[in-house]
Order: sequence, then structure tokens, then C-alpha cells
Amino acid sequence: MTDLPTIDQLSAELAAGRRSAVQLTEAALARAQDPAGEGARVFTRLDPARALAAARASDQLRAAGIVRSPLEGIPVSIKDLFDVAGQVTTAGSAVLRDAPPAARSAPVVERLIAAGAVIVGRTNMTEFAFSGLGLNPHYGTPANPWQRAERRIPGGSSSGAAVSVSDGMAAVAIGSDTGGSVRIPSALCGLTGFKPTQRRVPTAGALPLSTSLDSIGPLGASVRCCALTDAVLAGQSLLPLPARPLRDARLALPDTLVFDDLEPAVAAAFERACARLQAGGARLQRIAVPEFAELGRLHARGTLAAAEAWAWHRQLLATRAAEYDPRVGLRLQGGAQMSAADYLDLQAARRRWIEQVEARLAPFDALLLPTVPLLAPRIDALQASDADYFAANARMLRNPTLINFLDGCALSLPCHVPGEAPVGLMLAAAGGQDRALLALGEAVEQALRPAP
Repeated sequence: MTDLPTIDQLSAELAAGRRSAVQLTEAALARAQDPAGEGARVFTRLDPARALAAARASDQLRAAGIVRSPLEGIPVSIKDLFDVAGQVTTAGSAVLRDAPPAARSAPVVERLIAAGAVIVGRTNMTEFAFSGLGLNPHYGTPANPWQRAERRIPGGSSSGAAVSVSDGMAAVAIGSDTGGSVRIPSALCGLTGFKPTQRRVPTAGALPLSTSLDSIGPLGASVRCCALTDAVLAGQSLLPLPARPLRDARLALPDTLVFDDLEPAVAAAFERACARLQAGGARLQRIAVPEFAELGRLHARGTLAAAEAWAWHRQLLATRAAEYDPRVGLRLQGGAQMSAADYLDLQAARRRWIEQVEARLAPFDALLLPTVPLLAPRIDALQASDADYFAANARMLRNPTLINFLDGCALSLPCHVPGEAPVGLMLAAAGGQDRALLALGEAVEQALRPAP
């Protein structure tokens, strides 16, 4: 669904000697530094010297017959909430610009480096990852590749991550996903994004939003790009995914909530995708998931994200609230209203909710639903109106956050016709089914690929 180069294609170029890691890195940096491009808004920090040094080392190792992983020599971007030794982790905020540099790198960063990835820089994001739209008043907002002249939102919170891939500044990006922050920008920018089961990838060294919901995943050009990168992040052997043909795959379409108020273009793209999957032999069945409608009641006294984010930010907010993005600060302050008893009640309710939803999903291989119900709105429209901003944010988060609350795993795949506005299709499953879901995702991706 995208003409961006995949990790496999770039690795083949490197293996054949047609390209070098230095050449790939120089090309990525040139796009990031192009004054006519989005690079100044995509990155909060670009690392040309460090990236080129890593690329030269990769080329030397390859010449000696040492290839550490499929990511060897591949340009990668990381979201600006991951610690890198000697660098300040600002999380897209002005508040942390004067914070001390990290003493050591996050485990995911160490794993990427050990795998031979070339980290080109740290990508912009919604401040402290607390929005699904991607707007940032401190560092600017990178524009979606679709209808760029109209400057539409990239989605958030991993905004720079998505545009770094769509614009060739990195072959794959590492983001975080607490309520859709990998899948939303993937859907809006025409990429593939993977949210793993939370426990699969260590979150140590990543500035937290919600310790109960945060997960770390990749955005890339294909399902295989995500699978290869996920294996590195998870510290797993790079074994082939299990064969999973689309024929007779059991896909559940939840009638509850997720299809409400779809924009016509989203509904049309999703229906076309469903028809192609059925033509490929998949068995689609609509089911009721009343637990999805119950989530609003469970959150009547507050959300896990708001309460846990407030706990982390409360001291900073007490002294430096004026330096926050006002919209982010307002949401963070809301977490103060949740009592300890309400928080514990919600955690217990979540455990029961997960059991109930998993029981409904047991007969199926995956859920199938639109990643988000709307197309990317214009940046200026959301900047101008708090009401429009918060309404769009709620709609963006609605479908993806269901899977975070489930502690499940999910893929967002592009399902639109080339040339049309990007639309994401989400495959999701219960926690722990990551590799099976990625394998099924490859079959779905193949079925959705446009005919030559």
C-alpha cells in the first residue's frame, strides 16, 4: 500500500553492495535537513555526526562479513521520550529542556544499536504524549504527507515518527502507544504501525504517560518492517513468522461503538477492504461487544492515563504549569480529581473487563475495525478552536484505546486506494498473540495490495 522502501529492500541493496549504510544515512539526513521539507518540525534533535559514525562502523562490519540483524545499516528514528546516554529527554516539552542528560540509554535504544540500526535523531511528538493529534506549540507540528499544502495533522502522539518515515528521513520509526499513538499517525499518514502487548517490550528508560497502558512499537512501510523491528525491540530471535494464509481466517467486526460516526471516506475504504478480504477467503462475522460501550461508565471518575500522568507531573505542574502546552496541562490537571479508591476500583474493573472481552474474542483470530473514524483534519482548524481540538482528539482515540485497555496487540494497515486520503484498518487480538497477529497481518496486507 506504500511505495516507500522496506527494510528487506534496503538490506538487499546493502548486501549486494549497490548502496552503503553511509549513503542511506546521508540521504536520510539530507531530507531531514532540507529547509523546504518538514525536518525542522519532525526532529527535536538530529544527530548527523553520531549517525554517520554508526553508518561507517556498519559498513566496516559488513565488509568483514558481520551483519548483526536485518536492521544493520538501516536509518531509524526514535521518539523523543526514549533516553539516550548523554542526551536530554524532552518528550516534546519546553519544561524539560534544562533537565539533566540521561545517564544511560533505554533498553530499546541499546537493542537497536546492538542490532546495527543507525539512529538518525529524536522525533517530535505531542507534549508528554498526551494527545492523539500531534500538535506541538513548542517545536511545531509536522504536516501530514497527504495534501501537504493544506497542512493536515500527522496524528499523535508519535507525530514526527510517522513523517520521518513517510518523507524518507528514516526507514522505520520507534514510537510509543498508550491510546493509539503508534497506530493513529500510521493510519493518517498511510503507514503500517504495530502496538505490541505491553509486556513484550521493556518500557524502562521511556518517559511514562501511563505505566498501566504504555507500550512501545514501530511504524514502517510494511508489516514485515514492523515484525523485524518488533523482534529487535523485544529482544527475540529473528525467526520467520508462522505461515498464516488468509483463507478461513476468522475476523470479528465489533458492531459496538467502533463504527459510529465514520466519515464517508473511511467507511468506503473499510468496506472495500472487507470485500477484498472476503474474496481472499477470510470469514468475517459481525459481533456485539457490549463491554466496549461500558468503557465510558468505567471511566466516569477518571482514566488510568490521566491519574498516572498526574502522579508523574504533579510536582512540575505545581511550579511550571505555565510552560506546558495549555491543552496538555489541562488534561493532566484533570488527573488530580481521581481518588486512590477510584483508581484501585478501575484497575479491578479493568481485569474483569479484559476477561469478558477475551472470552468474546476466543472463537476468532482477530478483531477487524477502522483504526480511526475520520481523516486527518487541518492543523490550523484545530489550533484555532479548543472545542474542535478536544472533539477530534476524543474521536481519534476512541477505537485504538480499546485495545490498550484490553492489553492487547494491534496492527494498523493502510487500506485506501492509492491517491486517496490515507485510511487505516486495524487488526487486533488479545495480549500475547503478537506473532500470530503479525503473521495474519502479512496475509491481510497481501490481500489489500493493489493489483499491478
